[in-house]
Amino acid sequence: MQLVLLIIEIISGLLLIGAILLHSPKSEGMGAIGGQARSFKAPTDDMESGLKKLTFVLVLLFFGSAVLLGLFF
Repeated sequence: MQLVLLIIEIISGLLLIGAILLHSPKSEGMGAIGGQARSFKAPTDDMESGLKKLTFVLVLLFFGSAVLLGLFF
């Protein structure tokens, strides 16, 4: 059981890192000064909402397995 939880922890941790890196940045950076960042906004709202849900599920899986490993092993 401990080995299964440890494998789940490692895989969910790696997938969580990948999901976080796939998120689009929330700020426009230096392009916001001139106003160019808002004129070329890509329609990624559907993808971003799905990615948020996936990230939330991975966070729950990661922390759930971490809690179980911490309490019982």
